[in-house]
Amino acid sequence: MVSELRPDPRGFFIRTYDQEVLQRRGLVTQWVQESQSFSVQKGTVRGLHFQRPPFAETKIVRVGQGKVFIVLLDLRAGSRTFGSWDSLTLSIENPEFLYAPKGLAMGMCTLTDNCSLLYKMDTPYEPKSARTVRWNDPALAIPWPVDDPVLSDKDKVAPLLDEYLALEGALTV
Repeated sequence: MVSELRPDPRGFFIRTYDQEVLQRRGLVTQWVQESQSFSVQKGTVRGLHFQRPPFAETKIVRVGQGKVFIVLLDLRAGSRTFGSWDSLTLSIENPEFLYAPKGLAMGMCTLTDNCSLLYKMDTPYEPKSARTVRWNDPALAIPWPVDDPVLSDKDKVAPLLDEYLALEGALTV
């Protein structure tokens, strides 16, 4: 979604949040937290991250700097798209935002150095509820734009989707 991009010779101006637009579409408009991630190096992968209920999050995500490949994985029990994923690329030059409902895991890969993502969330972060599915699970066959990414220790040892589901099951949101 993008709202009133106004380019000019200096760059652009854009409204990054419009409660009325989201309300007209029947989407969440109440946010309790806003966070920012910053990745120094191109080829940094974060994810696939999510929170289990009752702390599952709806998110609005936008790029504040750089260019980022983003993946969403549906983990919602009973969803017709359960276990499938979709991807898109967001950048500061293409300043759209992503709306991700509860029950989706999200991952990202930086396509440039010095990338910043900004997140609004409707549920507070709860470390005990935070989970990860392995970013390069062969069963998912996500075409990540990097072979040897910069990863956190947590993301390096995350379970495959089938392993996670065997332990904890799909999300009921």
